[in-house]
Amino acid sequence: MTTTTAEQPTLQRFQPTDLDAAPEVNALLERLGLGRLGREGLASFGGRNDNWAGRTTGGRQVFVKTVARSAEGGSPQLDRALAFEHLARLLPAGSPLRTPAHLGSDRTAAVGVYELLPGARSGSELALDDEFDDDLCREAGRAIGALHALPAGDTTGNAEGSGFGEDGPAIDTEEAPLPPMPWLEALPWSTVQERSMGQIAAWRLVQDDAQVIAALHALRAAERAAPHTPVHCDLRFDQFLRHDGKLYLCDWEEFRLADPARDVGAFAGEWLFHATYAVFAPGAGEDAPAAGFGLDHAEIIERGAASLRRHTPRIAAFWQGYLDQLALEGRTPGPGLAERAAGFAGWHMFDRLLATAELHATLNPVARAAAGIGRTLLLNPSGSVTTIGLTQPSGSSR
Repeated sequence: MTTTTAEQPTLQRFQPTDLDAAPEVNALLERLGLGRLGREGLASFGGRNDNWAGRTTGGRQVFVKTVARSAEGGSPQLDRALAFEHLARLLPAGSPLRTPAHLGSDRTAAVGVYELLPGARSGSELALDDEFDDDLCREAGRAIGALHALPAGDTTGNAEGSGFGEDGPAIDTEEAPLPPMPWLEALPWSTVQERSMGQIAAWRLVQDDAQVIAALHALRAAERAAPHTPVHCDLRFDQFLRHDGKLYLCDWEEFRLADPARDVGAFAGEWLFHATYAVFAPGAGEDAPAAGFGLDHAEIIERGAASLRRHTPRIAAFWQGYLDQLALEGRTPGPGLAERAAGFAGWHMFDRLLATAELHATLNPVARAAAGIGRTLLLNPSGSVTTIGLTQPSGSSR
């Protein structure tokens, strides 16, 4: 992994997969007239998919990534991303929703090429450095509001360079995969073999709690009954990029028509999860023990509550930006959106807990505290709306 200077930290970079093992990458770049990527100056960013970032022989800065292919051929993930690119053409100039330009794709090889934003910083880095401030959160809220206000009636059309015919990419209307409802009863054996002991322990927190299971079923039912809009459906800090003072949103592989409360709840859940772990992060205090070991329950609760008070204004700023953008679009939030968003924030706490437990054999006290917050939100979403900042903000134009 390469490092960056303290003065200008950027996205963490890693050694990319050898391009000789992925000839489809340069084949696509050449078909698009962009040149080829060489080994010199080539980098990769973290993530589940192979990716490459660098300057082509044609002088173009590009970000290329592969996504999963289905056994039947093709890639539902790439198709969803292309459906967003097609719909995003309806965004007016100056829209708060920005995304790196899509330069072309190969549906057979499941490869997408996008404009590289050199020196961009992810939302995760900004949050850790306390730079994802109220103004930036408000801007993020406006971006999501613009996304949710996009018309979903025309779900087909031809996206240039996508490989689709005249019918074009259809927006996915399938139910979002998370939470995986069958796993609430038991994990498939193949899944158990792939999970760490920490992740299995985290799943047991869910599976052994009948109230949490009932709340997740109720949330799914409320989601099905809610009005659906275009939704990112995989919203996390690291999907945001700040470049040249502007905020961008990327990674549209889970884009679909769904409950807008998913995106709102995910952003709120990101801040709640960050607030929980920030108590024990480096810089939280010279005497702050790693991962909460050495603190008793009362101390964890006290520090956690203080951290939540510091970070929930970020959620309120996002919510204000979201409501203001909907108002500009002539839209209003659907009934019960804030309550469902609080429930999805609760699920997000468990989802992030499951992800971070991948490298651990046990659940530390902070992980259990995060699960406790998630449980509270799931069991009492209506009572949690005010606490996490999803009420009508003061000073809103609405």
